[in-house]
Amino acid sequence: MRKLEKTVDIPAPPTEVWKAWTTVEGVTSFFAPAANIKLRPTGMYEIFFRPDAPEGERGADGCRVLSFLPKRMLSFTWNAPPSIPTLRAKGPMTWVVIEIGKFEGHSKVRLTHLGWRQGEDWEAMYAYFDHAWDLVLARLAKRFAEGPIDWTAE
Repeated sequence: MRKLEKTVDIPAPPTEVWKAWTTVEGVTSFFAPAANIKLRPTGMYEIFFRPDAPEGERGADGCRVLSFLPKRMLSFTWNAPPSIPTLRAKGPMTWVVIEIGKFEGHSKVRLTHLGWRQGEDWEAMYAYFDHAWDLVLARLAKRFAEGPIDWTAE
């Protein structure tokens, strides 16, 4: 199965990195300016990059928690970006797994994005997230090195 995999070292303990991925306060400190997270299987895992946009165009609308191991692993569904409307219209079709490990006094985060299919739009989506996940993980590292992102300045 094709996968997109990224890793990053975070200067924080795993418990803090876990909170960053699993709470609204945490997600809005690095990922996006708004979120709707209910940490339970099938609970919402919506990340809103454009909170004022119409429903369905805000970001990760309709995404849900698939599973988790507290302080170690989180998986959630993920959708296509609005720039690929043929896939976006189908709703969340891929999934992301976040693994958090302890490594020499800090955390190592591995993000794996799965569920890829064949076709031109799928290749465009893969290329989009190959770049986008690098940005997200860099913001996560920056959040712990310098503090939460001020979305009003972005």
